[in-house]
Amino acid sequence: MAFENPDDATLRRLLETAQRVAVVGLSPKPDRDSNRVAAFLQSRGYDIVPVYPRGETILGAKVYGRVQDAPGPLDVVDVFRRGEDLPGVVEDAIAARAPAVWFQLGCVNDAAAVSAQAAGITVVMDRCMEVESLRLLGQDWRRT
Repeated sequence: MAFENPDDATLRRLLETAQRVAVVGLSPKPDRDSNRVAAFLQSRGYDIVPVYPRGETILGAKVYGRVQDAPGPLDVVDVFRRGEDLPGVVEDAIAARAPAVWFQLGCVNDAAAVSAQAAGITVVMDRCMEVESLRLLGQDWRRT
């Protein structure tokens, strides 16, 4: 089974309905893509849950060491990690019962994506949540 990204209608629906987004690899450094994209998502009204191996808060939110350590339901696990790290992230997302995993630009691992899909998880790979949000929802869209 080969991996294919969802169509635009599915991506739009995911972006419109998601509320809590765990960001795996969210750096505390403002110049990093993970921080910039998470800050963008936060500015659009998403509740950001940082997943990072150290630190107490990032972007004003409590940091968790693993996705499954975050309390409450998550809607999307947004991933900024190398391809070889993605199988472990998928296992963590499955344990957290996350319904969707979004692998950012450059985060590619077909086997991890297929594994997540086999577990019933919606998977987006090698796409940026900020770019897709702007493309599909527009510059002025905000969660209400």
